[in-house]
Amino acid sequence: MARQSICVCSVQAPFITGGAEILVGELAAQLKARGFLVDVINIPFKWYPVTDIVKQALMWRFAEVTESNGAPIDMVIPTKFPSYLVKHPVKTTWLFHQHREVYDLYGTPYCSFTDDSEEQEIRQTIIGMDNKTLRESQKICTISKNVSARLDRFNGIGSTPLYPPPHYAGQYRSGAFGDYALYAGRLEQLKRCDLLVEAFRHIDPPARLVIAGRGPQLENLERQAERLGLTDRVRFAGFVSEEELLDLYAGAFAVLYAPVDEDYGYVTVEAFLSGKPVVTCHDSGGTLEFVEDGQSGYVVAPNAEELGAAVNRLFADRDKARDMGAAGKPGVDGINWDHVIDELTEPLR
Repeated sequence: MARQSICVCSVQAPFITGGAEILVGELAAQLKARGFLVDVINIPFKWYPVTDIVKQALMWRFAEVTESNGAPIDMVIPTKFPSYLVKHPVKTTWLFHQHREVYDLYGTPYCSFTDDSEEQEIRQTIIGMDNKTLRESQKICTISKNVSARLDRFNGIGSTPLYPPPHYAGQYRSGAFGDYALYAGRLEQLKRCDLLVEAFRHIDPPARLVIAGRGPQLENLERQAERLGLTDRVRFAGFVSEEELLDLYAGAFAVLYAPVDEDYGYVTVEAFLSGKPVVTCHDSGGTLEFVEDGQSGYVVAPNAEELGAAVNRLFADRDKARDMGAAGKPGVDGINWDHVIDELTEPLR
């Protein structure tokens, strides 16, 4: 019996690798491990200028992915915008996120769209494309309740949340609760690492902050730490190896994660699998699906003083930090690839 073939559809900004790109690779690997014939289709995408977005999105609409070399392709799994514009009779969308500047980020400092009439027309065109092409899916899953809620709120489209396992599932471990809090991830505006650095003005020494990751905000963050006199307490570890990342999670007394309305947030899941409490914010989105304020961490207002106060409480009481980290673990233990693959490939059965 011939193996069923699946194409995972993704977009790739050249030289930029983040959680979404890693997740696509893992999805393909997990499908292959279960006997499917799998390939990843990547089309480059640039989100600026906004006047080019529709043109780039339509590349997916005209892509021919129903067969290859005379053999049918049995299914496609689109991921983030605009890959779900692809046409196929068996399309299961696992939605990482839409083009957020058109939706929840519209009108915020994180949005590139202006009041210009052409840009407003482009925005409405993107919404219309989403409304049409997402509804072509036999099944729509998302990576979180937050992404599902956005899809329902802005497009009136229902979906099923389906949490992806973190990158090193099965390898996370808890160790000593050391003298540092950890942030791990890309250094970009929406992650608000500047807020974490600012918070350390209100955190008692010798507590330190380790920031593991790289991204366009690195130089700004380094300058901020120098300006605030925190260079001896904020360490920029850069891109770290697998073993070093696991060690950093294992040895932290807390994990700090305060993004703006995060889609999902691997960091929270990784922290709890490592037995660490999480400090996050009321507006941090997907993190709030896991962090219970006062139980598995703290959920505070997005300002440096409140973040600092929460971190101080955990630093001063490591037993409490340990109990909170343990309380978060049961909520993420059940996230696994078997469930993900079963849900996504259900239309093939």
